Amino acid sequence: MNSSRRHFIKNISFATALLVGGGVKFLTASEVHELKATVKLRFAVASDGHYGQAKTQFDEFFSTITQQINGFHQQNRLDFCVINGDIIHDDKDLLLKAKQKIDQLTMPYYVTRGNHDKVSPEHWESVWKTPLNHDVVIRKNAILLGNTSNEKGEYLSPDLKWLEEKLNAHRKLEHTFIFLHIPQAKWTANAIDTPAFFELLKKYPNVKAVFHGHEHDQDGVKMKDNIPYLFDTHFGGNWGTSYKGFRVVELLKDNSMLTYLMNPTEKINILTY
Repeated sequence: MNSSRRHFIKNISFATALLVGGGVKFLTASEVHELKATVKLRFAVASDGHYGQAKTQFDEFFSTITQQINGFHQQNRLDFCVINGDIIHDDKDLLLKAKQKIDQLTMPYYVTRGNHDKVSPEHWESVWKTPLNHDVVIRKNAILLGNTSNEKGEYLSPDLKWLEEKLNAHRKLEHTFIFLHIPQAKWTANAIDTPAFFELLKKYPNVKAVFHGHEHDQDGVKMKDNIPYLFDTHFGGNWGTSYKGFRVVELLKDNSMLTYLMNPTEKINILTY
């Protein structure tokens, strides 16, 4: 067993395969490693760094997550990374400093605004050079990054008009991945209910998965209308799971999808649906 394979198997959590037909299969780290040759798109998602939160080691949290994701990228090439909200903790003057930390990532990355990113749309765009709602296309896959909060930190639904426009624009692409900080169903304590969001997504069969942050104690997946909604816990802040890490998503050549959490300090429970 070579060193990269040994390191991968040591650090991976339990993995879940989301099969094309809607089935689910749980894989060992060794099985996931053997599928590396079939991966056609791979990305990482992390959320809830809370840069600037009092009585937390926020500088260390940001240094650790960028080092971990970069280290993974060296062994397993990532096409991109998403930091899915709550980048800072309420203080708008820290957004540029947090960006300087995230800029240490060595692959393309994208961001969404969370409820603790209490900055104006103009300030957000001046720092990140992208609007609050934006989209990119990567290897024939659409990446939709939506806003679910405001300068007051309120929990909001995404802009459904914008979302529908983008879903229509990308409906002929292979897959669409959606990133929203706030969960849009009351699966969890701090989520909201937006039934129209789910009705909209049902119209677009190429929606492959939706990713949420916000809930630091959630590391699993919720299924609705055959679409997985995935959580990645947190990499900062003062509450949540006992470990801090990031989620990896791998789209395979047969269009099935693997997902697993990397770098937890302890093994986590198998994801359940």
